[in-house]
Amino acid sequence: MNSQLTFQSMLPEHVLLLGIVLLLGIEIIGKWSRAALLVAVATVASAAGVAASMYFSGFSGAPFPGQFSVVPSTLLAKVVVLALALPVLLMSRDDFDGGEFPALLLSSLYGVCLMISADSFLIMFLGLELMSLPVYALILLAYRRPESAEAALKYLVLGGTATAMFLMGVSLLYGGMGTLAISSFGAALGATDLMSRAAVVLVLLAFFLKAAIVPFHGWAPDAYEGASVTVTAYMATIVKAGVLLAIVRLFAAAPVVSPIADVLAVFPLISIVWGNLTAMRQPSFRRMIAYSSIAHAGYLFYALLGDGDGRFQAVLFYILAYGTLNVLAFAALPASDNDAERDRLDNLKGLWHRNPFAASVIGIAMLSLAGIPPFPGFIAKFLIFKNVLAAGYTTYAVIGLVGSYLGIYFYLRVIQLMFMSPDVASETASAYRDRPAGVFARGASLLCLAAMVLLAVFPGWMLARMR
Repeated sequence: MNSQLTFQSMLPEHVLLLGIVLLLGIEIIGKWSRAALLVAVATVASAAGVAASMYFSGFSGAPFPGQFSVVPSTLLAKVVVLALALPVLLMSRDDFDGGEFPALLLSSLYGVCLMISADSFLIMFLGLELMSLPVYALILLAYRRPESAEAALKYLVLGGTATAMFLMGVSLLYGGMGTLAISSFGAALGATDLMSRAAVVLVLLAFFLKAAIVPFHGWAPDAYEGASVTVTAYMATIVKAGVLLAIVRLFAAAPVVSPIADVLAVFPLISIVWGNLTAMRQPSFRRMIAYSSIAHAGYLFYALLGDGDGRFQAVLFYILAYGTLNVLAFAALPASDNDAERDRLDNLKGLWHRNPFAASVIGIAMLSLAGIPPFPGFIAKFLIFKNVLAAGYTTYAVIGLVGSYLGIYFYLRVIQLMFMSPDVASETASAYRDRPAGVFARGASLLCLAAMVLLAVFPGWMLARMR
């Protein structure tokens, strides 16, 4: 084994590991706890910078053949995921003082990076669990409402069920193919024997559970609502990104044919329609985003119907745009000591009158998530449906496009509450009152806003590097 190749190939992961060790050391010593956030931000920024440098140099390597490999496309995916984690870390300053949150988040990020480079189901499983386990603790970490414990338990049950399905599918795949290489999944897609088809379906169902695809979304909205704003932002963006990038790696360049193509079309289509319709009725901002993320997961799974190159490009651009805008909306959300009241959509009434910056930023995020041009959300959805049409699934593309328009209603409802309603704080003396987000959260908003402008103005530059 070439030790230099091993070290260089896993350099982003090594940087994250060093940061985790430093954060644990800070916690054990019990001093400099306020420096934990700075250490975490520097670690994630350094890991993203290292991955970007390796990407632009065209680095490729397989330190563990058949288990873990690095190519420019996986490095770019790591850059995107790590970059999305930076504003989430900045947001956390308002919710967490110590080093527990940064240490758990970096541990989860380490799992995401492992999944992105996995060449075997063994490494993919390790990455999936390393990504998921810290999140169960993160939901409980900022214990601000009684529902947090219930939310963590529900998310744990969902995660455990997905893990069991994944392992059962992998065991059947190993029994049929005699290997744990993820390339065997592509071979199983075209197989006609019962064992291979059952294996593919079980693995798909596991990822449907992880991504909260209907009817496997179950308790996902409860988990989103029970977690703190920062943790919900992490779950809705980076956890979902890790799951989708892993399944794109599973499909690679393998052609998708019936009946798997119908499974990949019908369930995501139901998610698009159900997620958008149910989001209309939610009184909570976080529950609305949860059902919105169910619909967006449907769009992302739709991309698997396209060809191999188009899949990766469409999914990665969508993850970047969707993740940036979700974090932008959460970062700009006004702060409050009452977490449950802060989450109520009605308390956004008249936000423009008392906090024009927050209202403007959240409004921009809502318009982009709705897919209104010229915002990057429109470009992301265009890429998805373009690939589905190019693959010949015209009917699914048309129905999915119509379903996506349902989401415009609840996004515009948020804008209507903020800009076209009287200020809720001035209605009665005892009404709910919020305060502007903290300095770090506003910094996260500006960071996401700058990224959104770049994506809207220069989408071609990013798309050219995702090929």
